[in-house]
Amino acid sequence: MNLKKYSGILVFALAAVMMSPSMFAENQPHMRKALEHLEAAKAELQAAERDKGGHRAKALGATNEAIEEVRAGINFDNKHSQKQSPNMKPVVSGQANGK
Repeated sequence: MNLKKYSGILVFALAAVMMSPSMFAENQPHMRKALEHLEAAKAELQAAERDKGGHRAKALGATNEAIEEVRAGINFDNKHSQKQSPNMKPVVSGQANGK
């Protein structure tokens, strides 16, 4: 029995366990949920009657800006996180859940 061989395997196995998915950065569930809510709000604003004195249009513009900022925040964190999961994907237009 080669003790060095088995100790090397043990060290590798231990390292693999310690690098489990729970050790990686989260896929930002709160930011993605916020993005889903903002996209739903955008749809509701687009469906609303246009007789609001310009306030519906301003709210729609602000919502679009918020959507872009949340996407930018998700993408920034994905690029700059020290512990990245291999399944993290950038968020693009119309894509709240990273699918």
